[in-house]
This record gives sequence, C-alpha cells and structure tokens, in this order.
Amino acid sequence: MEAIDFSSSYLTWRSDSNAIQPKTQSSKPRYTLNNARIPIDCRCEIVEKATGKTREFVLGGNCKTERVGAEQDIWSFPNADFVPVFSMNQFMMIKTFDRVGKSVPLYPPSLGQQPERQVGRVEESFASVRIDLARREGTLLEEAEEVVKAALANRQLVARSEYENERYSVVLDYPIKTINANERDNFFQTDTGPVMLPDLTRGPVDLIGGFELAFSAFSAPDWTEFIIRTPTPLTDEISVYHYSRPLRLDTQNQIVQL
Repeated sequence: MEAIDFSSSYLTWRSDSNAIQPKTQSSKPRYTLNNARIPIDCRCEIVEKATGKTREFVLGGNCKTERVGAEQDIWSFPNADFVPVFSMNQFMMIKTFDRVGKSVPLYPPSLGQQPERQVGRVEESFASVRIDLARREGTLLEEAEEVVKAALANRQLVARSEYENERYSVVLDYPIKTINANERDNFFQTDTGPVMLPDLTRGPVDLIGGFELAFSAFSAPDWTEFIIRTPTPLTDEISVYHYSRPLRLDTQNQIVQL
C-alpha cells in the first residue's frame, strides 16, 4: 500500500511584498521575497458526510519566531514557538509565548496586534502556497509482532487513525517518531506527535481555526488516547499552554512500514 513519507514532505509559503502585502509578519522584512519551507508533521483529511466534500489540512513543524535576513539579533523578543496549519486556501499561524494571552504587533503597525491564533485566507497574505506530500510504497503491519520487529529494526513507520461523528469523518496521517517495543510479549505502544485534532462542532468553512495540537498514543487497532495542548493555570492570574487535557477516541488505527 502507499503511505506518506513525512521525511520528504514539506509545506512552503511564498511572501512577496511586490505582489501582495504579507499580513502575518511581526517585523519589517529585509527583503521583499521569502519562501518559508517547513516539514509536515501531520495530514488531516475531513469529509463532510452530507455533501461528500473533502478538505485537506497539514500541520507544519515547530520553529521559533525570527527576523529573516537580520545580520544579528535574529530571534525576535518576546520569542514564541511557532506552528502553522494550512490548507490550499486557508491558514492558521499558532504562536505560543511564555504565557497565555500575549501578543505582538504586526508589520506594518496599521495591521494591529497579531493574536496567538491568526486565521486568514492564503490569497490575502501570500503569493503562493505549496503542500508537497511525498508518497512511497509501504507494507501494512497487521500484527503486533510485525510492529515490534519493524521498530527494533529502525524501520520508518507511519500511522493512520480514522474516526467520525454524525457530521464528519476524519483521517489523520502522521509519522511514528517515538514507539515502545517489547519483543518478549509482542507489545508496542506509540507515543508520538504533535498531531492536529479538529473541532468537529464547527462548520466546514471554520474548521481551520479549530485545530488543537495533541500527542497520540495507542497499542491497539480500535482506540487512541490523545493529550491535548490547552491553557493550563499556574496561578489565578497566569496560564500557560501545556499538554494537559486527555481525550480517548474510538479510532481505526493502521501502522505502515515504508
């Protein structure tokens, strides 16, 4: 069967102020052109059952906020973890600062403050977007013993987790970065991420803004436990984003060796 080779899959967005003024920058760029290439950590396909329409989203890898082209003082302050979510026509930029509720000014300042979760349309902010999902032939591992052997042989593994509600069906594809393997008892347990979990209470057009980051764990074909990133109180006044909300879903899981 065919599966996604995440080691060769990338998301690239092109900022070209000669063509369109970017609306996600928080500092004045040195150059008018930049192509930001970032590895893909997860693919999410959502099908609306009533219409059969399919929407595809990807989660980019984590990086830090920066001043592109700076000769020194590259890291912006206050600095943030930065994770993008894209479809071909929508985006969400997720920034995580040292506490919940912090924001920074956009550039130019007339655009106002950049929220922690900035949602927009690709055509209004970027010259173009590429989602390049590399695919390779793989072998479906149907028995725990096969998964254990593949893990201990350092084979490249990817997972697919599927679930649904009355309105939508969801497919998550993601690389298995961390896995526990026990060849004595033929047991395995994944512990990997981040992946992206949609908010299935939202309408189709608003799905982009409802994704949460999570880590995934399963050791069976019919369930997955997630731990979701969410605002977590430290004091009465201060909260931080932390993976602190567990969620167990009935899923159909597959593991493929590339």
